[in-house]
Amino acid sequence: MYNESERRQIADALTRAFLDGRWRADDLAERGAGVLDPRPTWIELLSFATVALTRSTPTVHERARVQAFIEGWLADRPDTGERAPQVIALLEPGVQRSGPVRRRVIARGFPIAEIETVADLAERLELDGGQLAWLADVRGMERYAPDERLRNYRYRWVPRRSGLPRLIEAPKLRLKEVQRWILREILSGVPAHDAAHGFTRGRSAITHATLHCGQPAVLSLDLRDFFPSIPAGRVFGIFCTLGYPRRVAHVLTGLCTNVAAITAWNALAPGGTDDGARFRLGRALATPHLPQGAPTSPALANLAAFGLDRRLTGLGTRFGLRYSRYADDLTFSGPALGGKRSAAVAQYAARIAREEGFALQPRKSRLRTSARRQLVTGVVVNAHPNLARDESDRLRATLHRLTLDGPPADEGVDLRAQIRGRVAWAESLNPGRGVKLRRLYDRIEWDGPHGDAGPHREAGVG
Repeated sequence: MYNESERRQIADALTRAFLDGRWRADDLAERGAGVLDPRPTWIELLSFATVALTRSTPTVHERARVQAFIEGWLADRPDTGERAPQVIALLEPGVQRSGPVRRRVIARGFPIAEIETVADLAERLELDGGQLAWLADVRGMERYAPDERLRNYRYRWVPRRSGLPRLIEAPKLRLKEVQRWILREILSGVPAHDAAHGFTRGRSAITHATLHCGQPAVLSLDLRDFFPSIPAGRVFGIFCTLGYPRRVAHVLTGLCTNVAAITAWNALAPGGTDDGARFRLGRALATPHLPQGAPTSPALANLAAFGLDRRLTGLGTRFGLRYSRYADDLTFSGPALGGKRSAAVAQYAARIAREEGFALQPRKSRLRTSARRQLVTGVVVNAHPNLARDESDRLRATLHRLTLDGPPADEGVDLRAQIRGRVAWAESLNPGRGVKLRRLYDRIEWDGPHGDAGPHREAGVG
């Protein structure tokens, strides 16, 4: 059954899987099925036959004997005409663990989880080999899965003020739990560059904006397709740099990256741009990339942009400017941006971004002098961080109408949480103005005859 080359590849993968855990037939079958796609109909029979070789787990030195047995067993099987299963190269030959796994280890100076083998990772995540292979999806099967139930992600397009919509790739519950574990046990222990203010503990859009307050000029630049533009190869390099073995880094990369389902791409409405943006976005989403919506993506994006932040900080120093980044928003500020200097800084920044694997949005370069309203991530920074007047007026009008008419009762987004968040944002930027908005918010009868505490829609409000 199968040709010689196929038997050799299958036997090698199964030997690695079989020797990486308890020596019981049912365990061997599950680990073996986890490295082959699709699950072979004969895997249980082979597992029983292999366990019969010896009552205890073979040593690593007996690996050749086990592999030769599997190859011979496959050769003796009658040819049923079925295609050979594909090998999913996840599990590596491991040695039985002699003690408990340590929770943390200092790697490269960072306190991160110790993971020596893929079997260690599976144990830490409480997954068997098949489950780990399914979630890591190193073969990109998500791309062509015909049924939503067979996918690890859910997709939706979010409109933007200009350009193509943004694709949200939200992991399903089990994968999201795994990604949160990776974020908590690995990525949270690795600091981003000091210039990064987004998705970083102790920093925020306000700290990003505060850095540029009271400056004669502010130059804002945007990175194009920030998350999709970061490929799996760069993520793999991050995990390798942290000291993880290549096989472990390979699986961690699969757990943190995605190839968007082709049905999600087909749901994007035609038109909208004529500058190749649709082609570039489609190509990025069709290859393994950081999915926007995964808990791990912001931290990994910051680490991927470490070199970019380092070089742009140096560029700012060279011109006597301040530099910081919030997600895909790059900001320079200082007196040296007058005249043609801003164009020179933007050109240098664009070249550095290209060399670091990113690209700037060519139509989103904005220079604002102190004679105009200066905005950084939606925050007015002319003198001190402040809420834009038009945004404050819209929020006040929305609150006033809600106090008079109550919230709408028809279904939609959670209006109460949305308005509460907008009020809290206003309070953080301008406490005096925020107190007045909070008083209006407190007068709204959320549980009155016009609405309840459940979901609402803001259509027609404000």
